[in-house]
Amino acid sequence: MSRPDGPRPFRFGVNLMTPAPADQWRAKCRRAEELGYDVILVPDHLGMPAPFPALVAAAEATERPRLGTFVLNAGFWNPALLAREVATTDALTGGRLELGLGAGYVQAEHDTAGLPFGSPRERVDHLRRTVEELERLHGSDEHQPRPAQQPRVPLLIGGNGDRVLRLTAEHADIAAFGGAYADPESSTGRLVPVTAEQLDERVARYRKFAAGRERPAELNLLLQMVVVTQDRAGVVQPLLDRVPELTLEQVLALPILLVGALEQIVEQVLAQRERYGFSYLTVLEPYMEAFAPVIERLRGN
Repeated sequence: MSRPDGPRPFRFGVNLMTPAPADQWRAKCRRAEELGYDVILVPDHLGMPAPFPALVAAAEATERPRLGTFVLNAGFWNPALLAREVATTDALTGGRLELGLGAGYVQAEHDTAGLPFGSPRERVDHLRRTVEELERLHGSDEHQPRPAQQPRVPLLIGGNGDRVLRLTAEHADIAAFGGAYADPESSTGRLVPVTAEQLDERVARYRKFAAGRERPAELNLLLQMVVVTQDRAGVVQPLLDRVPELTLEQVLALPILLVGALEQIVEQVLAQRERYGFSYLTVLEPYMEAFAPVIERLRGN
């Protein structure tokens, strides 16, 4: 859905998930900048890089990109300690930080860390407390350290459930939609794809919650696969085997998959911005190079 004054310009982010020594980490951050990415992102999972030091190193290696968490698991964090981390990281990156938060969905990681996982309601309650406490602390002139950006570091909230979408509508500068949801029967965070029609409903639900906003939020989608190919069916066959409830046509229509000739992918990205409003797209690290020609084609749109 376009804004009355036209669609929001595209931004492109890459989620760097693989730990690396200092020289290799800096090299891939520089490569992301060379390829035209606007945001370098780090997730918050055990076994992956620690977000805040990784982003400080990314800032030292690059000049242009913004730097973000995509997304912090609020259940890992005490709000007061997180406020310190966010403010320090924003200062050390020269005010380039974008804070991404989510409720968390991988029980096994909480178990490993010795942290309570809780019910979905409890996790969203903690996310809300975290968002509100960060606003309170960073909005106080007495709180130290202070973030470089004022009045606050831009906030992204990720999630598709009603209570998260309502929180996002109330507080976030960026609304990040997952194109998949956590299987409630899995403790390891197995994800089930969201169909195009289901995503229509979720975005419409968010827009209803956000109807009274003074400024519309930027809408983000995390892409799970980017493959430039003439053999679309062959590429998605492994996914089709894992989700037999979906037809080949439904899998190829999933918003989180960009599979096809370059021109097809460019047209799909433009169509999804028109349909849903997604102008900020994030790709996973394995697809950083594959997505670069799409960025080049869409730059300035």
